[in-house]
Amino acid sequence: MRNWIKDNGGFIAFLLCFVFFRTAIADWNTIPSGSMRPNLLEGDVVFVNRLAYDFKLPLTDIVVAHIGEPRRGDIATFSSPKDGKRLIKRIIALPGDRVEMRDEILFINGKAAEYSEPEALWEPSESGGIKALRLTETSGQNKRQIQLLAGLFAKSTFGPMEVPEGNFLMLGDNRDNSADSRYFGFVPRHLLIGQAQRILVSADIKGSWILRLERFGQRLQ
Repeated sequence: MRNWIKDNGGFIAFLLCFVFFRTAIADWNTIPSGSMRPNLLEGDVVFVNRLAYDFKLPLTDIVVAHIGEPRRGDIATFSSPKDGKRLIKRIIALPGDRVEMRDEILFINGKAAEYSEPEALWEPSESGGIKALRLTETSGQNKRQIQLLAGLFAKSTFGPMEVPEGNFLMLGDNRDNSADSRYFGFVPRHLLIGQAQRILVSADIKGSWILRLERFGQRLQ
């Protein structure tokens, strides 16, 4: 065994550095579902900065030091408080915020978000297609595209509720097709993995598998 370790010392050191890098510094995340459409598509691979918020012991949720503060509008990866599954959603509300939704309209601390005129289109689905509306949602200094889908059940009304200290409310941009804080509750800070900052590569995994070159390197907003 000692001889094997000695003969493969360089490779072992490389593996240890790689594991440390991926579990403590930076990572990538493949988008498997449409819960963040239209901003993230199935087949996008995004760069995740694990040091955006906290430094953790590798392979654990133990926070060693706070590095930065999560912000409203950040796209973040995290472990689901329900089953530990790795998810990616948008941070909508911070600790102490009072948040509610009334018929798809978001309210943060009593102020309603503003919405652009909706753009109607057909969104691909397993049954062939579904009518969708895309809008720009502006809440304070944050602006993003969201999507609403016709005929799907979703919690379009909830609250008002106050986000507890050390927790965050997460929503998918594809509001009617996203399992998020409306279903599994608030996300404690120690379950945040990192901030998704940029699309590295992208391919149409639901169709022809053609590379979507126009999405390579695209910064997330």
